Amino acid sequence: MAAPEVTHLPHLPNDVEGLRQSIRDAVVRVVGEDPREASDRDWLEALAFAIRERMIERRLLTRRQFVEEDVKRVYYLSMEYLIGRMLEANLRNMGILDEARQAMADLGVDLDGIIDLEDDAALGNGGLGRLAACILESLATQGFPGYGYGIRYEYGMFRQDFEPYRQVEHPDTWLRYGNPWEFPRSDRKFPVHFYGYVVEHHHPRGGTRYTWEDGEEVLAMAYDYPTAGYGRRNVNNLRLWAAKATRDFDLRYFNEGDYIRAVADKAESETISMVLYPNDATAIGKELRLKQEYFFVSASLQDALERHLALGYSLDALPDKAAIQLNDTHPAIAVAELMRLLVDCHEVPWDRAWDLTRRTLAYTNHTLMPEALETWPVPLMQHVLPRHMGIIYQINHEFLEEVRHRYPGDSDRLARLSIIDEEGERRVRMAHLAVVGSHHINGVAALHTRLLQETLFEDFYELWPERFVNVTNGVTPRLWMIQSNPALTELLGRRIGNDWQYDLERLRALEPYATDPELQREFMSVKRANKVRLAELVRERTGVELNPDVLFDVQVKRIHEYKRQLLKLLHVIDLYRRIRAGEDIPPRVVLFGGKAAPGYARAKAIIQVINEVADIVNHDPAVGDRLKCVFFPNYEVSAASIIIPAADLSEQISTAGFEASGTGNMKLALNGALTIGTLDGANIEIRDAVGDDNVFIFGMTAAEVVEHRARGEQPSTILERAPGLAAAVDMIESGFFTRDDPETHRDLGRYLREDDPFFVLADYQAYAEACDRADALYADTSAWAEAAIHNVARMGFFSIDRTVRDYANQIWDVVPEPVAPSKTNGAA
Repeated sequence: MAAPEVTHLPHLPNDVEGLRQSIRDAVVRVVGEDPREASDRDWLEALAFAIRERMIERRLLTRRQFVEEDVKRVYYLSMEYLIGRMLEANLRNMGILDEARQAMADLGVDLDGIIDLEDDAALGNGGLGRLAACILESLATQGFPGYGYGIRYEYGMFRQDFEPYRQVEHPDTWLRYGNPWEFPRSDRKFPVHFYGYVVEHHHPRGGTRYTWEDGEEVLAMAYDYPTAGYGRRNVNNLRLWAAKATRDFDLRYFNEGDYIRAVADKAESETISMVLYPNDATAIGKELRLKQEYFFVSASLQDALERHLALGYSLDALPDKAAIQLNDTHPAIAVAELMRLLVDCHEVPWDRAWDLTRRTLAYTNHTLMPEALETWPVPLMQHVLPRHMGIIYQINHEFLEEVRHRYPGDSDRLARLSIIDEEGERRVRMAHLAVVGSHHINGVAALHTRLLQETLFEDFYELWPERFVNVTNGVTPRLWMIQSNPALTELLGRRIGNDWQYDLERLRALEPYATDPELQREFMSVKRANKVRLAELVRERTGVELNPDVLFDVQVKRIHEYKRQLLKLLHVIDLYRRIRAGEDIPPRVVLFGGKAAPGYARAKAIIQVINEVADIVNHDPAVGDRLKCVFFPNYEVSAASIIIPAADLSEQISTAGFEASGTGNMKLALNGALTIGTLDGANIEIRDAVGDDNVFIFGMTAAEVVEHRARGEQPSTILERAPGLAAAVDMIESGFFTRDDPETHRDLGRYLREDDPFFVLADYQAYAEACDRADALYADTSAWAEAAIHNVARMGFFSIDRTVRDYANQIWDVVPEPVAPSKTNGAA
């Protein structure tokens, strides 16, 4: 008997009474607890299930509309999604935060306490993963048909601790209480193949076919996370893949008493989705990293193709109905995998498959550093993915034939462009594969895109200039203003209304009030309250007391040499030395935050020395409140939402030409922090937007960095001309700040004196002068407030919504399909 057709979806009420009833029911029916005895975590789970019910209603409604409107879909492939906590964001985007707060209060539960119980979903490290999460939220907010794909890591980005000063990594057990937001899809499993060998067959109708045989197979199981748009009923989907063994348990080994071997297949298979970014300093780590990337790419493409065909489209229509975006080089194997699926599984002729692939895929580059672009040894690729190695060889052969005809006799150009790097150990250049297999390649800031065209991908740009576009990154104001800075949100609403929440460019309406003494007073009052909130968190996490009435100088980002946390630290040491010498130095709090990759020894040494300096500075009675230095432990999204609104000065001091864009610079400026930075990444566009008078720019430009490197000046000669700077380096090198072994940072001192590859010393004097300019402006409260208000008012361009529209118009060729008109605040 056929199942009856269901045409109407259920509808749950969003008023206080309806929510209260849903939450109470969930405590009993889902959590299995008596409401009179339920714990706070029980209430968290019950509330999440009640909200999830309403989200899935809208998700199904959204999905139906996409089918009815015959839309083109966007598939966003990213190794990282730095989602953070989901409860408050989902309540806000669904438009029922106030109703939920009242419903919980009626049940005798404080919503804010429940929100703080939720673990951060730290499935990413820094800007790349946070950008991906912002893009998914914006796709839903603007009504674009978008799907995210990634990995459901059992353990996310590690939890950072210091013992006593060194970074120590602990597992991030974000799933230890389960995850009420996810929908496990046990029926959505796809096989993913590794190892084995390739057999060539001659097809009866002519041509050659290949089969990938033997090896190992892992199942990719889907877990869905509905992603709600703000002010709309649209709910899109993030699908994360978890690795499952094809055979969980070997009864033969168990019966023989070999209990470990009985579950060995399961344990080995599920390692693939166990940890975000395994340490790839070892051969085993490299192999696991490659398997992770292929695992999620293969499952995602299989899923997307299956959906495409189930909707009744032909494979020839793939570029017209699907836009697949590769977020950085990690998913670049998608070029070869899509070819494998089309040619081997769907028997599409090679030339036609290649045309479909290139018209469907697009590639976002996020780095200018060649060493950060993934390359895989040919033997490793051949071992793990033998079929793909053959496909890459064929793609490369045909591509180089094209180049050879365009530039006859230019063997150097062929070597530079080849997907296979033949110098030394033969390696597969994954960025080259992504460029060759994509119809568009974009950088993420104007300078970054220009440098891609002039340096990293110069030969490709000369070959295909029409493929290269710029899409400057953006940030979501829903998280980074409305949720993180409610006091400023309320102030803006009183002054200019709330239209800016849907169109960030409308913050321009604040401009005429920048010189208004009353607004300046209110603005600085909000800032001080945010600093008090941060000071409480810092005291709770570190025991350090901060004075909210001094400049809060903030550098929070991934720890890397080119981001130059050492430049800020040298300034801290110089200030400390001068205070000890009796100089009258304007007081400030310096706050660092960020994680170093577990295998990145230099970055971990930088964290250690910052912590050691902070310990001495913060406990020196001669310094007192004139200088405090804090390294905030375990920097994550929930911490950032408190730190960023409190910042006065935003440290964006990377070596010019190395930062692709940055998004922390945008979040901080949006919240009224003034940028001190180099002309790098999106700093240039921020300066152009907010005005020269409202930022503190210093240091060499990207072109000057190249010239300085070419001159070959020894860093030690800079120290000879700068005694204060030399003293700061000496204090690090001599072990002045080190509790145990004075030799601990001898190597770090030599690194600065003899190498200094990111020109910390060369830029130091200009940086110190910029800090002095910041101190002088901060001493004039009215002038500082005016500059901060101008920063907020002029940040409209840096909305993630503009970023997504740029992708939609320039790359994806998709249009929004809103389920309901905007500005409904999510009401059903």
